[in-house]
Amino acid sequence: MDLKVEGLNVSYDEKSILKNISFNVKSGEIVTIIGPNGSGKSTLIKTISRYLKPRSGDIYFNEVNIRRINTKEIARNLAVLPQVKAVSSDVSIEELVSYGRFPHLKFGKRMGKDDKEVIAWSLEKTGLFHMKDRYVATLSGGERQRAWIAMTLAQKPKMLLLDEPTTFLDICYQMETLEMVKDLNKTLGITVVMVLHDINQAARYSDKMMVMHEGELREYGEPCRIVSKDLLKDIFRIDADIYEDKVNNCPYFIPKKNNNTAGKCQDD
Repeated sequence: MDLKVEGLNVSYDEKSILKNISFNVKSGEIVTIIGPNGSGKSTLIKTISRYLKPRSGDIYFNEVNIRRINTKEIARNLAVLPQVKAVSSDVSIEELVSYGRFPHLKFGKRMGKDDKEVIAWSLEKTGLFHMKDRYVATLSGGERQRAWIAMTLAQKPKMLLLDEPTTFLDICYQMETLEMVKDLNKTLGITVVMVLHDINQAARYSDKMMVMHEGELREYGEPCRIVSKDLLKDIFRIDADIYEDKVNNCPYFIPKKNNNTAGKCQDD
């Protein structure tokens, strides 16, 4: 599913959070949003998903303005995985995944054979079918994240919005989660827009990267153009050497030692 954002402005009370944001995401791409704390990354995700109403500007899915799309239709095509996720301690993995079918049910109707097949498929796709009866509360961080992604898959979405899907995960689970997202993108053609803090991970797993700073879209393009000495210094306030990962065909950086960083790493 294509995404187009034009002239998006978002405010909290009188404070401007997003300032004239415009960009396009092509169907089947993985686009990762990076930027310092407070730059507007999560606000952008919430606005695209209609959790927040913009002060001005437009958002289009496949050339149709979201203002003309009803909520249930959006839920059938767009799945969102927020930073903070809560579920009752007595909910099993299978029950959690079944929630993803709710947008497809007609009023007053129960799940049918097709819905149960989709739930089973989602569990298989995320490697959770053998543990579907376990309570979500008993899972490890990586298993829990897979369960939530399985729920979004059960929606059969055309686009997936992920707000910091690797937060609080050990590096092993971070890689597992991102590898799964990449696999789902390639095998199912799902368009992915996600927020990550790790710039090297963003470069490795993205077709394009979007750099936010102080509510503005500063750069947008392929990782080889985005990961640069100047950008890292200007936006993230770090000096670094840039290298090429020839195996994964992406850039990566290693920060240089800097003895004059005191007071520079404050939140924006």
